[in-house]
Amino acid sequence: MILTIAIMVALTIAVAAHTLAPRMAKGRVIYGQSPDHPAGFGYRMAWLAVRTRDTEAVVEELGLLAAEPCNWKSGIGSVYDDQLGNDHVFVSPPVNGWTFVVGLALPLPAGRAFSDKCTPLLQRLGRRFVEVQYFFAYPPIDCFAWARLLEGRIVRAFAITDSGVVWNKGRTTKEERALGLKLFDFRGVRGRKGDAGGEIILYPTEEHVLSLARRWSQDPTELDHANVPTLALGYIALAPASWRPERLRKAS
Repeated sequence: MILTIAIMVALTIAVAAHTLAPRMAKGRVIYGQSPDHPAGFGYRMAWLAVRTRDTEAVVEELGLLAAEPCNWKSGIGSVYDDQLGNDHVFVSPPVNGWTFVVGLALPLPAGRAFSDKCTPLLQRLGRRFVEVQYFFAYPPIDCFAWARLLEGRIVRAFAITDSGVVWNKGRTTKEERALGLKLFDFRGVRGRKGDAGGEIILYPTEEHVLSLARRWSQDPTELDHANVPTLALGYIALAPASWRPERLRKAS
């Protein structure tokens, strides 16, 4: 599963990377540091939404490495870049009280064969910030996820990959029900049992994830139109090595 993700990330990066990517000079990446308006993201991407205006506190709590000031244009371009996006995340300046952490280098819900790196990260953030949300949408590999913590408690976490459900914690929220998330497109049947028929495996779509983000916090694809009173910089940084996928050892 992780190999599949790595291959797809390398081969299918949004066109935005070409127009937003930072400049290169003598082998060094030059990130834009002129404050600019928010830039949209969300398609084929992972992100956190943290309810705080303290961008520096988010960088600190995540344990990010080599953080550099960076504007939206360079930051979003970097995380969609087919090289920089492998190990960098962009921490945005606040928009309407939310700070976003964007990048496929974030821990991903990889499945039962791998250590769960997502839950500990969310719980760590939840101890410091009143609300933390996680989203991941990557249609080429049928991988979709969302999670929400309030006051340090996971109220909902759901993830599904091409190998099945990875997370399913808490009750389905009213926002999920409002989107008709019980009516996913039928993709297959697994584990048939007698006259009861099979267990239907249903999948959300990328638009479901974005719509849920809009209801819980903000749809990141619409940030280009956000009204921010003051232009500010975020940070581009290296993801900690501890976020990398780690396969569980089989019991001998």
